[in-house]
Amino acid sequence: MESLMKQYFRRQIRSGEYEFYFARNGVEALEIMKDTPDIEIILLDINMPEMDGLTLLAKVDEMHNPALRVIMVSAYGDMANIRQAMNDGAFDFVMKPIDMDDLSLTIQKAIEQINYVHESQKEHSQLESLKTDLTTAKDIQQYFLPQTFPPFPEESDKLDIYASMKAAKDIGGDFYDFFRIDDDHIAFVIGDVCGKGIPAALFMAVCRTIIRSKGVECSSAQACMTESNRLLTAYSVDCMFVTVFYAIYNTKTGLVTYCNAGHNPPHLLRSDGTVEELPLTNNTILGIFNEINYEEASLQLERGDSLVIFTDGVTEAMNPNRQEFGTGQLMETLRGLAGKSSQQIIETVRDSIKAFADGAEQSDDITMLVVKKK
Repeated sequence: MESLMKQYFRRQIRSGEYEFYFARNGVEALEIMKDTPDIEIILLDINMPEMDGLTLLAKVDEMHNPALRVIMVSAYGDMANIRQAMNDGAFDFVMKPIDMDDLSLTIQKAIEQINYVHESQKEHSQLESLKTDLTTAKDIQQYFLPQTFPPFPEESDKLDIYASMKAAKDIGGDFYDFFRIDDDHIAFVIGDVCGKGIPAALFMAVCRTIIRSKGVECSSAQACMTESNRLLTAYSVDCMFVTVFYAIYNTKTGLVTYCNAGHNPPHLLRSDGTVEELPLTNNTILGIFNEINYEEASLQLERGDSLVIFTDGVTEAMNPNRQEFGTGQLMETLRGLAGKSSQQIIETVRDSIKAFADGAEQSDDITMLVVKKK
């Protein structure tokens, strides 16, 4: 048999396509497999001394190598053993006397399956690597967003700020930020980049960086959005854009000047429990149209008032019946939260969304930012 195999497959052997190892019995075969772990096709006679083929087949199965293929060799008509071998995991079988052309086709079929297994293992490894990268990216993104509360301890007696972002995927396109402009003014912003996943997260990082940079330079919300749009339009790829609500808070007076660039209108929760939507400013999204002058508006926060800013992942959260949480339920939830802290407001709204969703998959990032005047 050894000489026949070497003669028939001589071309494949010379080219290095095939490499054969021969064993006289099952025990010797196990030793060869132990010393040569990259063997992937075994031609196995059912009748062998010391260890028969079915016993060796069971040993091979214990190796848990998904790419290993066993071709059984049996006498003509030995269907009971052949059936047992196939049930125990053999790939295929050939009958004695062996038809070498038939064996060659069987080996080619086994190679095709082995190559498929290797490709699947490679893809699985790539997916695991991507999963690890996404986990790292998620940690970096969370670090990118402010996580320390209160963010301005020196203002804690008159200002309460809290924010959170829960991505629909490992990483998201929503963001929030707040930073001091000067002694009397603090800027806060929330944004929602189009799309999800890695492209949205990368564009989000660009948006947040540009807005923060321009926010420190510009004295007004209108100027910050105009300048930020000019830069984002230049950097935008594949028509990516972002909706933004940007505001400047006067810590002495409670006056908020804001610019809404195509974002959801925030809700104003008054100290008496009444809730109202902020009027929209006549502005469009950032990152698409160049040379646009943005407009700003203002509102006065009184003691106990809370400005609730959010992305559309809040109102568009769905339950199993594909019904949206909606503005109505959000306002109803907020009405019962007068007197609560910013953190309590966000956590209660988040709990309400979770109860409404009733186990339905989160389809969009859920981001909220609350600014309360004490």
